[in-house]
Amino acid sequence: MAAKLLSLACIRNESRDLSPRPHYPSMPKIPKGVNVSSDEEKDIQGSESKALFSVIGMTCSACAGSVEKTVKRLPGIKEAVVDVLNNRAKVTFYPAFVNEETIRETIEDVGFQATLIEEEINEKSTQVCRIRIKGMTCTSCSTTVESALQAVHGVQKAQVALATEEAEVQYNPKVLSYNQILKAIEDTGFEAILLSTGEDRSKIQLQVDGVRTENSMRIIGNSLQALPGVQDIDFDLDLKKFALSYKPDLTGPRNFIKIIESTGSGRFKAMIFPEGGGREVHRQEEIKRYYRSFLWSLVFTIPVFLMSMVFMYIPGIKHGLDTKIVNMLSIGELLRWILSSPVQFIIGRRFYTGSYKALRHGSANMDVLIALGTNAAYFYSVYSVLRAATSQSFQSTDFFETSSMLISFILLGKYLEVLAKGKTSEAIEKLMDLAPETATLLTLDDEGNLINEEEIDSRLIQKNDIIKIIPGAKVACDGFVVWGQSHVNESMITGESRPVAKRKGDIVIGGTVNENGVLHIKATRVGSESALSQIVRLVESAQMAKAPVQKFADRISKFFVPLVIILSFSTWLAWFLAGKLHGYPKSWIPSSMDSFQLALQFGISVMVIACPCALGLATPTAVMVGTGVGASQGVLIKGGQALESSHKVNCIVFDKTGTLTVGKPVVVNTRLLKNMVLREFYELVAAAEVNSEHPLAKAIVEYAKKFREDEENPVWPEALDFESITGHGVKAVVRNKEVLVGNKGLILAQNINIPLDAEEILSETEGLAQTGVLVSIDRELVGILAISDPLKPGAREVISILKSMKVKSILVTGDNWGTANSIAKEVGIETVIAEAKPENKAEKVKELQAEGNVVAMVGDGINDSPALVAADVGMAIGAGTDIAIEAADIVLMKSNLEDVITAIDLSRKTFFRIRLNYLWALGYNILGIPIAAGALFPSTGFRLPPWIAGAAMAASSVSVVCCSLLLKNYKRPKKLDTLEIRGITVE
Repeated sequence: MAAKLLSLACIRNESRDLSPRPHYPSMPKIPKGVNVSSDEEKDIQGSESKALFSVIGMTCSACAGSVEKTVKRLPGIKEAVVDVLNNRAKVTFYPAFVNEETIRETIEDVGFQATLIEEEINEKSTQVCRIRIKGMTCTSCSTTVESALQAVHGVQKAQVALATEEAEVQYNPKVLSYNQILKAIEDTGFEAILLSTGEDRSKIQLQVDGVRTENSMRIIGNSLQALPGVQDIDFDLDLKKFALSYKPDLTGPRNFIKIIESTGSGRFKAMIFPEGGGREVHRQEEIKRYYRSFLWSLVFTIPVFLMSMVFMYIPGIKHGLDTKIVNMLSIGELLRWILSSPVQFIIGRRFYTGSYKALRHGSANMDVLIALGTNAAYFYSVYSVLRAATSQSFQSTDFFETSSMLISFILLGKYLEVLAKGKTSEAIEKLMDLAPETATLLTLDDEGNLINEEEIDSRLIQKNDIIKIIPGAKVACDGFVVWGQSHVNESMITGESRPVAKRKGDIVIGGTVNENGVLHIKATRVGSESALSQIVRLVESAQMAKAPVQKFADRISKFFVPLVIILSFSTWLAWFLAGKLHGYPKSWIPSSMDSFQLALQFGISVMVIACPCALGLATPTAVMVGTGVGASQGVLIKGGQALESSHKVNCIVFDKTGTLTVGKPVVVNTRLLKNMVLREFYELVAAAEVNSEHPLAKAIVEYAKKFREDEENPVWPEALDFESITGHGVKAVVRNKEVLVGNKGLILAQNINIPLDAEEILSETEGLAQTGVLVSIDRELVGILAISDPLKPGAREVISILKSMKVKSILVTGDNWGTANSIAKEVGIETVIAEAKPENKAEKVKELQAEGNVVAMVGDGINDSPALVAADVGMAIGAGTDIAIEAADIVLMKSNLEDVITAIDLSRKTFFRIRLNYLWALGYNILGIPIAAGALFPSTGFRLPPWIAGAAMAASSVSVVCCSLLLKNYKRPKKLDTLEIRGITVE
């Protein structure tokens, strides 16, 4: 999906706006007649606020209902809940439209005394910060850091990912700060860089040129602190960098740059700090570092290798190298000693540092093995050379080429590994590339007239800016259209390639592509608040989360290195004693060695061939690639746990409305059982249903508007004593008449008689896969509404494909049995649970789990949330509610049923790679260690020199990462492509 959009996203700079100059109102409102949902309204207004009022004078639910209804009529109100028992009113609103004082006055206009309660009702007890950790080399390192973090008081949960070299820490901000978390990591010996604090405020870093002293930094800091909305300021004189936290509703980056550049007589210049903390920049730096280290090691290692392995066979050069300097010390030995020392102690310093950090905290990692192996070879060689220099007869044999070649090959392996690991996160980079680099900012006068336009860095966009989007350009930020008409390609979010028409009042999403007309949009969500940033964060969090199968590698890592050291020492001791006790023929010993040196080489080979890195990378690299591929396919998988559970799924529970069906029900038939004017009937029904959020209620209200064609937004009669009966319907008093609208269960529960002819109408309706809604007025059944919600195209084929994958499908719905059975029969589902309340859905999921099934739940509504949480894997349709998406493990962004199959198939392919990685990593160690220990030497004479063992160890990590990278070639099951060819792609 991301790649498809990238190909469309080139900005045509030659496009010119020849349209008349627009005029904007100073305070844009939602245009009259434009239907805007609560979620869209949030997008339009940006961040929401909450206020708590004390309301004195309420005596009954009717009082509370009148307060609630009056407040809800105000513009910009998202939600109002009145608690009559505690005399409280909790209001969620958008500050751009309304404020606390207006709400308070409105409550008092109803006749009650209202007071704003000054308390923080939004206070968070948990925050999540992300930290980059430099210096980790294997699973042992990440386990050490994770254990240290979890031991810190106030840390609720800590995850450290080796593949991404990042930590995600959930902590209580009342107990500790993120600076204490950084210190805890640095105390373990690793460098920690804060990426994000997880606080509900924006943060930006600015670089300032022209600053020379700390006093200048303080002057600039004081100027910035005076700006409204600025919360925290930190500065770094060495990097000439400011880090600011601020409230985006009050200020923004352009204001900061303006203040900085106006301070100090214009000698300071400010810009957004280069993304030095970014993952890609860090990766490039690491690649360059390993590359430079490898090249420098080659400068010294190649001469050592030539002197040890090549020049000894060239008579003239051999004679020169064998020339003695002091006693038995030759020129060749001295040169090898001199050349190998920088490799051992300068280029190989990282291994000493890593070993010290690990051992200091009671663990052992790959660095310990490398340091021990290379030190054994190097210091034995030093001993041999020094003894030759002080002896008249000792014939020395050095292993300087072993230590230097070992380090060179390991650095090459690390370079290739980092190069390959970087490719595992390409999905995030592609998502981030969707955001345009520049934007056209329009400047307005006080009356809203356009006076200027300029091109700015898109990162400098602030809330409430007016941005111009030309044809072919990417939308620079989330916002809504204030002028113009066009079509926008939103495939990066919805997966629907057909452009969506946009006009005044419509929502636009940052990163989508404007197709034809010019649009002027008002920015509502910028920076980290944007939809694109939230998707990126979701994918990043998914890549951080460990799969349960990774615990296997974590357990092994605790004793792997100590075991290898024991095996290495045992190998040396066994061969050494066998040589001393004449346990093998002397002919086995190469002419240039003695039994001690042969045993030492076997011991070093065992130490350096063992590879804990391959085991540590087996799971996280596959999870990273798998979640990245999923994101590019429109399937957001929230981490390794979801991936692991999905590949075992053998039973899927489907919700009906909005999942198997389109989710936009319409009234198709009305049958009145009593003589009544249809307009009057629908006024009573709509008045009762207008307060309900249920899709069927919305369909009824929408249909009722047809009888009030003279009014654009009709006002329905007031409904008193409104009550929503979950899973059944609604009850209210309208025009002094008790109105009940709901299913058969509601009517029977109220002891209202259902005539025989009504039963027949219901059966007929349900037989047509329609939902029958019964209407009772003053305890007498007066009408039946037939509501149809058409099936999603391709639903039957998707159920059929799941059956071929040995996955059982079950339909669970709150709808009646007749409609549920008709829908199930149409799509090919055999097991049906109907008339289920939200808790019934969750109970059914638990029953299936108790029977030994691994259950996935697919839903889209608030009523599906308990079942989504209860299931082993919760899959939320992307067009569903925020609560459902939050509760789910997998989000199907395109709202396509096909993606249920993609999610299961991708998880199966990912886990096949993980198993393959473990098979290779374990098999490599199980086979490699005995061969390095000399298991084949007695029978075949084959011996693995330490430098070849080191090269094999380096290659094993690279091969595991490359095996994971093959997942990037993932293709959806061919059966789904067949659906597309037949034109059944779900929209």
